[in-house]
Amino acid sequence: METEISPRHQKQVLFWLVAAVVLLLAILALKAILLPFVAGVVLAYALNPLADRFERLGIGRTFASLLVVALLLVVFVLALVFLVPIVVRQAQEIVASLPGDIQELRPKLEAWGREKFGSRVSEFSQLIDFGIARLSENWAGMAGTIAQRLWDQGGAIAGLLSVLFITPIVMFYLLVDWPQMLKRLGEWLPRDHERTVRRVVGEIDLAISAFIRGQGVVCLVLGALYTVGLTLIGLPYGILIGIVTGILTFVPVVGTVAGLVTALVVAFVHGGAGSSLPLLVVGIFAAGQALDSGFLSPKIVGPKIGLHPVGLIFALFVFSYLFGFVGVLVAVPLAAAAGVLVRFALDLYLGSRIYKGGQADADDMAMDHLPTGNKAKGREERDPGATPGATRDA
Repeated sequence: METEISPRHQKQVLFWLVAAVVLLLAILALKAILLPFVAGVVLAYALNPLADRFERLGIGRTFASLLVVALLLVVFVLALVFLVPIVVRQAQEIVASLPGDIQELRPKLEAWGREKFGSRVSEFSQLIDFGIARLSENWAGMAGTIAQRLWDQGGAIAGLLSVLFITPIVMFYLLVDWPQMLKRLGEWLPRDHERTVRRVVGEIDLAISAFIRGQGVVCLVLGALYTVGLTLIGLPYGILIGIVTGILTFVPVVGTVAGLVTALVVAFVHGGAGSSLPLLVVGIFAAGQALDSGFLSPKIVGPKIGLHPVGLIFALFVFSYLFGFVGVLVAVPLAAAAGVLVRFALDLYLGSRIYKGGQADADDMAMDHLPTGNKAKGREERDPGATPGATRDA
């Protein structure tokens, strides 16, 4: 079958391209105020199944949505009361103790340099002294600059209050109206392509939900494992490292590597090369990866995402550069959706005359000898975007 783009379809493609560009420009212009709304959308999407479950138990949709928001607020308050003070205290301890830890690391680095460089160890020692002196002098200023930039980028108190107060409201109204919004969007689909659009959107939904909900559970489990494990072996700042590693695990590979390197540096500084602390750290992270690769990712996340880890990292860098923290929230869902659309477009290309050339005529002749029902099935398999039962243009 020959896949051609008619003038009418060309106008439709042009319209949607212009609409996408306008939407992108609007997002770029309004990115400073989008955070609470994007956060509300992401949370509503992630927790909508819980509201559906409450509704199936006989609870009204409005009360079910209110219950979901209340449970989320309870979890947030508990974390704010019990975890945040510990994390802040350990972060303050790192800022205060890092210069001293660097000084303690000096003889260990010299011993390693003496073993590796021999007679040239003096040059290595001078390099160590220079680096330690510069880092110690600038550490306070570096910490202050980083804190100030984080404060400025976060929109200070106004931005924090907007997230705390507006996000739950946005989330609540979206949860209440979610079924009606899906129904209305379904009514707006073009009738001739409704089946194809629903299939593509269904694949996008599977990919996004598998990552947001599945990877969210993975982050919680691995974060708890690393936090408890590092604390039990007596690693300094184990709670802080475990929680941050669990959050960064949202980006596969990168989060684990960053957490492992940080934990090993702390273990080496405080335990030394001859201590068993670095080995225990490696054992904990190895157990976490075994649990993730052997059970969590296959059973919870599954193979539906369809994105390579390099693609995830690239998407996070691009969207965070363009939209800041808002981009971090939407990077993976949009990348997963883009992956589904690219695969759909590839299927269209592989079924078109552009790819098959003369083979397309042979395929059409072969299908002409099939029964009517098998012809429609064969054409649908060759052209995923075609409407079932549609005839070929002359």
